Amino acid sequence: MQTDSVNKKLNRTVVWLLGILPLLLLAVMIAFIGTWGTGVKEQQAAPIEVLNIERIILTDDGFEVRILNSGPAELTVAQVVVDGSFWNASYSPSSTIERFESSTVSIPYPWVEGDPHEIKLITTNGLIFIGDVPAAMKTPAADTNRFLQYSLIGFYVGVVPVGLGLLWFPFMRRFSSKGIQAVMAFTVGLLFFLAVDTIQEGLELGAEAPGVFQGTGLVWFGAVLSFLFLLALDQTNSKKTVNTDDNGKRVSFKIAGGIGLHNLGEGLAIGAAFASGEAALGTFLIIGFTLHNITEGIGIAAPLLKAKPTLKTFLALAVLGGAPAIIGTWIGGFVFNQTLAALFFGIGAGAIVQVIYVIFKMILRDANADGTPSVSWLNFGSLTLGVLLMYMTALLVNF
Repeated sequence: MQTDSVNKKLNRTVVWLLGILPLLLLAVMIAFIGTWGTGVKEQQAAPIEVLNIERIILTDDGFEVRILNSGPAELTVAQVVVDGSFWNASYSPSSTIERFESSTVSIPYPWVEGDPHEIKLITTNGLIFIGDVPAAMKTPAADTNRFLQYSLIGFYVGVVPVGLGLLWFPFMRRFSSKGIQAVMAFTVGLLFFLAVDTIQEGLELGAEAPGVFQGTGLVWFGAVLSFLFLLALDQTNSKKTVNTDDNGKRVSFKIAGGIGLHNLGEGLAIGAAFASGEAALGTFLIIGFTLHNITEGIGIAAPLLKAKPTLKTFLALAVLGGAPAIIGTWIGGFVFNQTLAALFFGIGAGAIVQVIYVIFKMILRDANADGTPSVSWLNFGSLTLGVLLMYMTALLVNF
């Protein structure tokens, strides 16, 4: 008996050694290459430098340019050119920046409000990196007043229109079984447009992010992983939730969560517009997004048509679906980051696609129970109407 126990421990040790052995050999190979080189004798080319201008802040004293070194080696900013003229600048903490480190370039320049300005940073190797200020305006300070203003903007854009859309619930409650299926198909159309729009915006932000962080890849990674995570969560809870009321609430909260992540991105756009001095664009975005988002409340309420939700449920759904717009406005106005924004958009898209999958299953289940086709002309027309409605209201933002 004791011999069997010893043999089991010995076998377990052997298994672990077999698992660790490839890693040890890999470490030895990397150490060898680092010490002795690859054996290829070629003249060393000039190092590749990548400098990302993350944000340009306009103050009473000039420009504050926040930069990130996302290249393979350290670099040094040697000269600063503003509007075609060489200009003095100070650096915090230093003009020499290690890989993945940041620095702030302070440029005492008499910028002119409303005028465009161009800032060039030249490294010691002669590479030039350019940052543009489309229309100069003092960057708003992150004070309590501005914080509250952005909160109110996010409330107007997110919570209010989603809440107004939820007010259609009593009207939709009077629909027949076929009418409820049509509303669900309409919701699929809304969400399908949001999923495509979210992916597109995420890819645009990912392309602007530092290349080393693979921003466009983060969009797809976030989308796939969030879809699979919610799918696994849904399958885990499927055996626990048999009550139609609870099932409808769960789907509505998932829809609100996915839409909330999308609205966070809308808040990013609004906050960034105001922070960059484009107040007219920011106001235009507020009006467009508000009209665009009122249809989202219909989609959130659709799974509840066979349930008995309370007022508390509707308030929670309005906050979950709309309040992220407030957070997005804060981030866009004060600390915008393309890489994280791209990841959030990807997660939001994955969540929305998973909800489409769940709603489509609900339509199939109800259609089979009623003995009607799941892709009827009514359902197809409702889905198409949902896509067209979102497309037309989106034109108010993108035109």
